[in-house]
Amino acid sequence: MTGFDLTADAYRRRIRIAAVEPDVVVSELEDDFHHFVVTLRHTGTHVASVECASRRWPWATCPGAADHLSRLAGMPLERRFTAAGAWTDPKQNCTHQFDAACYAITHAAAGRDARVYDVEVPRRDPESGASRVRLWVDGVHALTWNIDWNGIVDAAAPFDRAPWRGGFMRWADAELAEDEAERAITLRRASDIGMGRGMDLESVPVASQLPAVMTGICHTMQPGVVEVAFRNKGSIRDFAGRPELLLDGRVAR
Repeated sequence: MTGFDLTADAYRRRIRIAAVEPDVVVSELEDDFHHFVVTLRHTGTHVASVECASRRWPWATCPGAADHLSRLAGMPLERRFTAAGAWTDPKQNCTHQFDAACYAITHAAAGRDARVYDVEVPRRDPESGASRVRLWVDGVHALTWNIDWNGIVDAAAPFDRAPWRGGFMRWADAELAEDEAERAITLRRASDIGMGRGMDLESVPVASQLPAVMTGICHTMQPGVVEVAFRNKGSIRDFAGRPELLLDGRVAR
């Protein structure tokens, strides 16, 4: 992939979405911490079913979140990435399984054949949070932000008005066309998930010991689940210098 900084200590994420049959879309997501494959079946106008295969996950309870995706059956195909949130609570789902399903839904609604998103998030400065994060779409550079702990720095319009915390996805939906909003949400999500690269997650034996700010943010962090969300040790991979390994079936170490 031309343009990647292969010397950077970077978190990488790849999302690949493909219409494998006229009424079937497969959405795959892989990064340092996760690998999920969602299969969406549809009628051309509505979701028929959604299934998720968990290939790699950080906490013992993550695969169980896939049951919540069944509630998407019956929803109209929508090009807005956030539309699925009206059918099943994102916080009761695995964030990454749910996102993969959203990509599949918008893909089917748009009638696309294939799409690949690639994200690069160099490790953030521990004091300022500074990093230069980038997004590629189908191998073409599409978006770059300079960020710190407070959000996007010296951004050009319209991102100079974007709230970094508490409403970025709603803002993107309101201010950007469907495709541009999906791209921005993809980079925004990865900017947060990439912070895990600087954390010693393997030393946390159970998710209930994570910071309290994470309470309730996803299926695993729900009361009654988080207490038995034991660490899936050895599940982290390093794609910083080998982005070609993402979604190709080989193991990055």
